[in-house]
Amino acid sequence: MSTPATAAAVQPIVQAQALGPLWPTMDPFLFCAHHDDAYPAGNGAFAPAVPIDDRQIGSDFSRKDGWSMYHGDPVPGFPGHPHRGFETVTLVRKGLIDHSDSLGAAARFGGGDVQWVTAGKGIVHSEMFPLLNATEPNPLELFQIWLNLPARHKMVEPHFTMLWNERIPRRVHTDAAGRKTTVTVVAGALPGAAAPLAPPPESWAAQPEGDVAIWTLHLEPGADWTLPAAQGAGTRRMLYFFVGDRLRVGPQEVGQHAALEVVAGQDWTLANTGTTAVECLVLQGRPIGEPVAQYGPFVMNTQAEIMQAMNDYRRTQFGGWPWPQQDPVHGAEPRRFARYPGQAEEERPGEAAAAP
Repeated sequence: MSTPATAAAVQPIVQAQALGPLWPTMDPFLFCAHHDDAYPAGNGAFAPAVPIDDRQIGSDFSRKDGWSMYHGDPVPGFPGHPHRGFETVTLVRKGLIDHSDSLGAAARFGGGDVQWVTAGKGIVHSEMFPLLNATEPNPLELFQIWLNLPARHKMVEPHFTMLWNERIPRRVHTDAAGRKTTVTVVAGALPGAAAPLAPPPESWAAQPEGDVAIWTLHLEPGADWTLPAAQGAGTRRMLYFFVGDRLRVGPQEVGQHAALEVVAGQDWTLANTGTTAVECLVLQGRPIGEPVAQYGPFVMNTQAEIMQAMNDYRRTQFGGWPWPQQDPVHGAEPRRFARYPGQAEEERPGEAAAAP
């Protein structure tokens, strides 16, 4: 048993890593990308109203002028592509995304909405970034997170769901000085917040032993808030500090943006010691602890399963593509909606406000 002196000597930050285009992750997470694109005005056909001939069309990750086309042509984004064996969780902070998939599902979402897709045994989907505004810029900011599936769930039926901004729980904490911290709870219970929306049923986030949490934090200048200890033994936690000047984690001061692995089993006070707002993303979970074999968009446990995934995709296209083009765009109106397979369309009231 630790003595009080020993416990006091524990430092919260296990390791710190720089933030690049792809953020470092740890089991059960596979991938975390922060896309922050300052797209210009559109040309009326959802494409940039500026020349794109000088970009590597089809694979433009240049961030030239503050934005990329990615695999899109002429609309930015990611035309139809397959996945197997894991989940994608897409948190949109600004702008709108058009989703289409091989299940026949479609959605336009943004401004705090979250899309959660269980690829399971195989899905093909597109994620397009239509530039709807032809007179002003079209900024887009999102996180895309890949969450692994345990071996027993890698070949489940694919599943698509939307977590709408208006329904996602938030906790607003006011500290002794009246400064506020807002925590947005995408997954994982947080004391003082409403129960989180249910993740897909086969997700590692839906398994009690997974202890998965996905939270975003917004701390006003000078605010402090206690990050509560994780509930599960063996849980690991990453705190991504990506907006703001300075952040103190327990007794440790952090003066540059970084991915911080923090001790998950203890409470730690987070304090914004800078002059501007601080924002963080928290990813936590108990490791699945199984072998990972990956080839591009396929994540399995063995190389033989990867070969099988490639052969299955060549043979079946994971059910085929029901759309007339590889990069569908869902009209010119900035409406938010979801159309689930075999269900009526679910409409949301206009574009959501930007996420806090």
